[in-house]
Amino acid sequence: MQKILLSALLSLPLFAFADGLPDLGDVSQEVVSPQLERRIGEQSMFQIRADRSYLDDPEVYDYLNRLGGRLVAFSSEPGQPFEFFAIDDNAINAFAIPGGFVGVNTGLIQLAQNESELASVLSHEISHVTQHHYARMISGQRYDSLAALATVAVAILAARSNPEAATTAVVGAQAGTVQRQLNFTREHEKEADRIGLGILEKSGLDTRGMPSFFERMQKATQLVEGNTPSYLRTHPVTTERIADVGSRVQQIPFRLVPDSLDFQLIRARLIAHQRIPQDAVVYFESALGEKKFGNPVAQRYGLVLALLRNNQQQRAIQEFATLHKQSPYNGTIEALRGQIKRLERDKDIAGFYRNALKNFPQHHALIYDYAEVLLQDGRYTEALKLLDEQVAQNGNDAKLYALQARAYSALGRHQEEHHVLAYNYILHGDLRGAIEQLELAKRAGNDYYQLSTIESELRQFREIAAAYNKKK
Repeated sequence: MQKILLSALLSLPLFAFADGLPDLGDVSQEVVSPQLERRIGEQSMFQIRADRSYLDDPEVYDYLNRLGGRLVAFSSEPGQPFEFFAIDDNAINAFAIPGGFVGVNTGLIQLAQNESELASVLSHEISHVTQHHYARMISGQRYDSLAALATVAVAILAARSNPEAATTAVVGAQAGTVQRQLNFTREHEKEADRIGLGILEKSGLDTRGMPSFFERMQKATQLVEGNTPSYLRTHPVTTERIADVGSRVQQIPFRLVPDSLDFQLIRARLIAHQRIPQDAVVYFESALGEKKFGNPVAQRYGLVLALLRNNQQQRAIQEFATLHKQSPYNGTIEALRGQIKRLERDKDIAGFYRNALKNFPQHHALIYDYAEVLLQDGRYTEALKLLDEQVAQNGNDAKLYALQARAYSALGRHQEEHHVLAYNYILHGDLRGAIEQLELAKRAGNDYYQLSTIESELRQFREIAAAYNKKK
């Protein structure tokens, strides 16, 4: 297990460390800088993205980052880069990693009764990051490498489901590490509550979402200890904390905040994708038929997704026609509209995506699907232009590199194909695969500029691999 962890943690792509190779020497210091926190977080994320539980769903990803971005704007560090992502796990949990990475289990998203409750969890985790609680826990302690620091971060992450195993992992990685490094202190939790509540209020969300969430979490502690939600194990909810938050909320004027359509759509999407397709169809049919619960637009959106998964394409097309008449103009629904148009073999499907992206330029599902359509139509140069623009904005999107590789392959530009595949591999924590792709790229062409870049990256990746092998 340790070898797997270390391999992932040492696998940094070139664009993630512009100042050179990770420092494998002594990184002990009195203060862990924000820059070092970010590097620790980036290394941890390579393992997380490679894990099967990482939810690679662009709609869920975009929603969490829209909501999270709204909250971060009112934090004490609005310029701090953040990335929000989902873990496909029914356990009730959320967690923060140094450097601005916040994960949320799908179980918690489903449990939240309204958007403000979900936002209260995100604002709490944002506060752990902006208050640098992780750095404050480890400052002044000695670690022999950046990898050791990142291993502690991953162990904190592992505590979401198995705190005992996480403790063992940290102790094995760094002698003298103690349990207190896995859990935030009571002072940290109270501080995150207080600051998170302020973020909620400033962002225009309902501050009652925080104590109502805590109260339901506390009720869960009445379960058998082994079934206690992991969020409670790593973020203990005490009567004192609930009372403190409740008292603060009483001082804030009441504000009725309706849920966004996006919140309802994402919850419906998770139900449609996580349940057995036939069961999901029955669930949404019942919800629409009884009209007793849920947003009807979101429920019909879920029904269309469930029908598509159940191979009932014609009925899905019919239900979407009703949905399109009922719903406001929305990026998530437009992405589904694109899928329906592709089923109907719309002759100007590329034109549809081009226009949709003018209105929703950052919508990842639309971007990926547009690139797919261009590739399927043999419009490889257009696809590359689109993908190059997107990579320039986000160089850490593995999906973009995979799509680029397909375009380069179709054009016979195999040196560039293998070069971008190396980036795709490294973003999934596969250092060996990245080196193999770079070696293939080196043999596939003779462009001097490309070869120079490839040689430089190969040298750096091999040095990282050599450093890892020394630690085996």
